[in-house]
Amino acid sequence: MIGKTYPFNIHYSFIILKLFLMKKIIGFSVTILAAVALWVAATNVNDLPGLKVGDKASEIALKNVDGKTVSFKDYKEAKGFIVTFTCNTCPVAQVYEERIIALHNKFAAKGYPVIAVMPNDPTVSSGDSFDNMKVRAKDKKYGFAYLFDDGQKVTNQYGATRTPEIYLLDKNLTVRYTGAIDDNAYDDTSVKTNYVANAIAALEKGEEPNPSFTKALGCGIKRKK
Repeated sequence: MIGKTYPFNIHYSFIILKLFLMKKIIGFSVTILAAVALWVAATNVNDLPGLKVGDKASEIALKNVDGKTVSFKDYKEAKGFIVTFTCNTCPVAQVYEERIIALHNKFAAKGYPVIAVMPNDPTVSSGDSFDNMKVRAKDKKYGFAYLFDDGQKVTNQYGATRTPEIYLLDKNLTVRYTGAIDDNAYDDTSVKTNYVANAIAALEKGEEPNPSFTKALGCGIKRKK
């Protein structure tokens, strides 16, 4: 599966540290910095199956933060779905959080809602427990479903490896784009290319998204060993 596994290197550490510096977050202990290093460490996912552009996704049935089970079929008027693997704890996901909210606010009315899936195993990352998901969704006033992938079955089916990571599906659940939200994880005011927005615009014109794949930049998904 091309481009799905990205080995840990100093580049990712530098990115996370730069995000902290740009946000002027100071006073972190060595313990927190060590946690950041773990966040960006690559997970051993070489053998995971995964969806590529052109593949069809399966129906889902995952618990939302409101306690209800959510499926694609619940969205009767949807033209597609912005399936977003994200979490509470990843610094990159936190930086992108407002942009994910903005994606939903802009495109849900056009038929492309965000469906956020929390892929981390909470026994590995306690900050991503279902209770903490509920708190995060309430505090940030999520207008989209925030689903708990118990057992990581959906995460593994998709082959997601990062948070945040996008899979844009059309109404037939065919993957039309996968990867990053945009081209600047540091600063939303410096974004030059909005990959997801451009991909949706292409679909609306009956065209193929170009690019249809980009490298998702973020934290490695936490899997139970």
